[in-house]
Amino acid sequence: MKILSPRALRALERFNAAYPWDHNAHYHRWILRQLPRRFDRALDIGAGSGDLARLLAVRAESVQAVDSDPGITTRARTLTPAALPVTFTVADAMAELPAGPYDVVTCVATIHHLPFTQALTRFRRSLVPGGTLVIVGLSRARTPGDHLLGAVAIPANAVTGWLKNRGRPSRRPVSMTAPTRAASMSFDDIVREAGDVLPGVRLRRRLFWRYTLVWTRPE
Repeated sequence: MKILSPRALRALERFNAAYPWDHNAHYHRWILRQLPRRFDRALDIGAGSGDLARLLAVRAESVQAVDSDPGITTRARTLTPAALPVTFTVADAMAELPAGPYDVVTCVATIHHLPFTQALTRFRRSLVPGGTLVIVGLSRARTPGDHLLGAVAIPANAVTGWLKNRGRPSRRPVSMTAPTRAASMSFDDIVREAGDVLPGVRLRRRLFWRYTLVWTRPE
């Protein structure tokens, strides 16, 4: 489903390269709105440069932030004030998560790097009863609705990048330097598998090639 010509797409790609912005950080404030004002322990999986972990630390007694990339983890430690209760660890999310349980588990643009069902099961087990899991993920476009939402996001992405950079070309944020991978699961596949693992889970397609997942572990 092609909305823009190849020439227009190339022009937008050049524009977006000149005015980069972090699509994941765009959802950080939304994530905070899903969480209590205060909680004890939080786990941020795929923490990258630590932007979300630092926001969580304003509300949490302690935050464990894990990422499999040593380089971006080093940058996260450098960027984080010593007074914030955040610990950054290089770890494989499927094998080496810091011991829980946690009141909050977050995972942004990372679960598509992991075996989906197994990852959700592991995250679920890391929560205390009543704890909250929030995921911002990527899915593969498959349906006409997926492609239409992606097409709408292309010009919206360009406008947002220009506004966030105040009309001045800039470098890519540190948070955008971590390794990336294309998503392989469609949104419908994600809904089906997540529902099997997390009864009552809430999922929603989002702009900028993202979806959100929120689940509270039963008391």
